Amino acid sequence: MFEGIPTWPDAGRFWDIVDKHKVNILYTAPTAIRSLMAHGLDFVKNKRLDSLRVLGSVGEPINEEAWEWFYEHIGKKRCPIVDTWWQTETGGIMISPIATVTPMRPSYATLPLPGVQPAVMDEKGQEIAQTEATGNLCIKFPWPGMFRTTWGDHERCRKTYFDPYPGYYFTGDGCIRDKDGYYRITGRVDDVLNVSGHRIGTAEVENAINMHSDVVESAVVGFPHPIKGQGIYAFVICTHLEDPELTRKDILETVSRVIGPIAKPDKIQFVKNLPKTRSGKIMRRILRKIAEGEMENFGDTTSLLDPSVVEEIKQGRMAMP
Repeated sequence: MFEGIPTWPDAGRFWDIVDKHKVNILYTAPTAIRSLMAHGLDFVKNKRLDSLRVLGSVGEPINEEAWEWFYEHIGKKRCPIVDTWWQTETGGIMISPIATVTPMRPSYATLPLPGVQPAVMDEKGQEIAQTEATGNLCIKFPWPGMFRTTWGDHERCRKTYFDPYPGYYFTGDGCIRDKDGYYRITGRVDDVLNVSGHRIGTAEVENAINMHSDVVESAVVGFPHPIKGQGIYAFVICTHLEDPELTRKDILETVSRVIGPIAKPDKIQFVKNLPKTRSGKIMRRILRKIAEGEMENFGDTTSLLDPSVVEEIKQGRMAMP
């Protein structure tokens, strides 16, 4: 167990711990990986890391660039990456590669574990039978470790998880299933924007933005747009930002190429950090408020790792047109 942040006293903290204690399994979040990527390879190149046997990713979908960096520079191309999908409610990992057994694919959680029966549902509430599918991820059969209620509010539990698709457990996540039956988690279904009638997942926009060579991490939220209904607002961390306008133009071209012109962010704000909890989750509700121009009433922020980040982002937002 590690308590602290991976960049203090410097960005080699994780790797020092691995070498000192001969760590053989390293299980961390994509946001931590991206944070360390931003500091370059100087903190990695002199570390042995030869005790590592298995790498793990958890907490959110991992983008392809972070996966490749983790595999090449930390695992030295010899450690399998176990990209795990699960929830507190599921009581354990549900979809994941089995280390050294399942062929890996960057950014894919791959296959369900034995006994787990996922289903991809369409917008009409029907299960998509064909192998290749895009939709909402559900589980269609009970599994060991599943939760049975929510403390003090059983009705809320029923409505949230079991009402949307009768006979199924609704995970709240979207997914893509490819021709090999591999699952790629695309993010929370409630993180879907409706731009000019097009449903666009924030996770896929973030993934496209992160493909830009100078981008370390991004967070995308929606904001009211007088013409489109919802606009796309991107908060972006870059390694180098010598020419913000050129970088902004390059990011828009990258998103347009990867997804399409409809997914191009209407506003891009460059930031030094994103508001995160101590466990590394981005507090998107704060970013939504700021994108909407609301600079107060952020709700409970006691779990923020660094509250000063919010003030910096607010100042940057007020300086934008």
